Amino acid sequence: MEEMEEELKCPVCGSFYREPIILPCSHNLCQACARNILVQTPESESPQSRRASGSAVSDYDYLDLDKMSLYSEADSGYGSYGGFASAPTTPCQKSPNGVRVFPPAMPPPATHLSPALAPVPRNSCITCPQCHRSLILDDRGLRGFPKNRVLEGVIDRYQQSKAAALKCQLCEKAPKEATVMCEQCDVFYCDPCRLRCHPPRGPLAKHRLVPPAQGRVSRRLSPRKVSTCTDHELENHSMYCVQCKMPVCYQCLEEGKHSSHEVKALGAMWKLHKSQLSQALNGLSDRAKEAKEFLVQLRNMVQQIQENSVEFEACLVAQCDALIDALNRRKAQLLARVNKEHEHKLKVVRDQISHCTVKLRQTTGLMEYCLEVIKENDPSGFLQISDALIRRVHLTEDQWGKGTLTPRMTTDFDLSLDNSPLLQSIHQLDFVQMKASSPVPATPILQLEECCTHNNSATLSWKQPPLSTVPAEGYILELDDGSGGQFREVYVGKETMCTVDGLHFNSTYNARVKAFNKTGVSLYSKTLVLQTSEGCNFEPQSAPYSQLVDIKKLLAVAWFAFDPGSAHSDIIFSNDNLTVTCSSYDDRVVLGKTGFSKGVHYWELTVDRYDNHPDPAFGVARIDVMKDVMLGKDDKAWAITEGGITKGATIGVLLDLNRKTLTFFINDEQQGPIAFENVEGLFFPAVSLNRNVQVTLHTGLPVPDFYSSRASIA
Repeated sequence: MEEMEEELKCPVCGSFYREPIILPCSHNLCQACARNILVQTPESESPQSRRASGSAVSDYDYLDLDKMSLYSEADSGYGSYGGFASAPTTPCQKSPNGVRVFPPAMPPPATHLSPALAPVPRNSCITCPQCHRSLILDDRGLRGFPKNRVLEGVIDRYQQSKAAALKCQLCEKAPKEATVMCEQCDVFYCDPCRLRCHPPRGPLAKHRLVPPAQGRVSRRLSPRKVSTCTDHELENHSMYCVQCKMPVCYQCLEEGKHSSHEVKALGAMWKLHKSQLSQALNGLSDRAKEAKEFLVQLRNMVQQIQENSVEFEACLVAQCDALIDALNRRKAQLLARVNKEHEHKLKVVRDQISHCTVKLRQTTGLMEYCLEVIKENDPSGFLQISDALIRRVHLTEDQWGKGTLTPRMTTDFDLSLDNSPLLQSIHQLDFVQMKASSPVPATPILQLEECCTHNNSATLSWKQPPLSTVPAEGYILELDDGSGGQFREVYVGKETMCTVDGLHFNSTYNARVKAFNKTGVSLYSKTLVLQTSEGCNFEPQSAPYSQLVDIKKLLAVAWFAFDPGSAHSDIIFSNDNLTVTCSSYDDRVVLGKTGFSKGVHYWELTVDRYDNHPDPAFGVARIDVMKDVMLGKDDKAWAITEGGITKGATIGVLLDLNRKTLTFFINDEQQGPIAFENVEGLFFPAVSLNRNVQVTLHTGLPVPDFYSSRASIA
């Protein structure tokens, strides 16, 4: 169970959770730690002011803390909400376990009340230290968050399993180890003290004596109560809201916000989610079992490599010693090669052992934590965390994909020494392949008729020579950087076709491919030269050559659509993937198919449907941006939301990678100054939206005229 310990520690204080509460993002915090990281927001952003203006729609209002200035090197202070700069924030710190947290704006006031009862400063805001999602607290303060009683029970059992022996409470001098605990007296006894102070007769005969460990657990669990509704503190949870995915009480159904939602019996959903979590654990358990067997295999390989190395060196030394003095000089060179191969094999296997061990420890810790959660009999507490656990289990299982549990190195030293040449040939003495039946594969051939480029992507195809009899286990495709630099691997696998995205526009790339099997690697194929698209030049045919025309020549225009392959599953595509909408109330992200790393690019999005309630966001993102949160909520995206956006509005996005800037337009009017500066890297057009929002993408557009003129003057 030691591997589960990291699941039981608070990300702020680094200690075991104490009175943990569940945030809306499904992460946990100690109640005291949650209070310590509260910050105070401006009055204009308080829940009361938002409700007064008619913009609040929930108990908790999510607030942008301008985290781009904390986590992104590309932020210039431009707010991503409403087109205005956010309130200044305090730089983040690191908790004992390495998670970045926001410190309080001021020291918490001295009070003798518990963290839950102590008053919370007006307009308080809390930011989750794990996912960095922020929200403004309502009048209930921290009392509005449900307590994670399941997690408390798991921590109690974990600490009890590691607790030291309990001592007798009635020994006068050196306390002896306790043997029993009386549940009615709430006292730990050793055997002599129990016989003297707690005889098994009279009224004491009815007292229940239990082992000390069980007594410790019962003492800790006694204050625990059944979970109550956070909105109606006198009501217990009795039903489960399917739409909100949370337990509710009868009063919530009669008069609360869940009155029109679909609900199901708490017990039935408890059993269903336990069954789903158990089924998910079965698959993960199989992966863990395979990983343990794989580690045994790798450790055996280390021993075999060691033995084979010793045997091979002895044979080599015996052959070399039989030769004349001239052979001794060559012997040292050959031994060095064997040792290098030996160290290489050991390094590869040991690195794989280390990587697999870390993944297995994380997997085992999650499994043990889930198994402890399943043991809980609190349906409400279990259902509060079951969805998040099920997703984590499936995600962890997917990480044990194909190839993870396959050795990257063989144990054999496929080398042999040819000592038959005469003395005068000693300087040509070298290793030859031991397994003549398994030569390296033939050099692959690039199929020029199937290789092509489109915009800033390239598709390459290759095949084995027709008369080749040696099978290839895979291929390695390499491209240079488009500027005559070194080659780098862009694909390794069994396929004979690959599409590479995110290349530079108007650039020349060199591509080559080679095949490999267990014996070795083939020679490279002939180098293929590829030219990416130049875009579209908007130089007037009759206009004389001018500085403005020269600038526009540098602006490559790309045509692209939204990418269904990288989008969240709740995104709905139409109009040849140019129009998107969403089926979820939560924010979902979709990227464009084309990525940009240099040049000037401009595209527009029209808002086809919008009822003023959702919060669509528009901008750019990296390929690994989070797909289930609003664009701009992590450090992988730069976006603008809301300000001036209505049904029929047109949002323009100008990405100038020559100047490393990002600018936004609404209905052809620039929104403030440059939004973001120092924007550098590979970026994809991005949109986040939720239900009742539909947008259409327009590409292949020239940049605004005034921006081209300004760029020419600059």
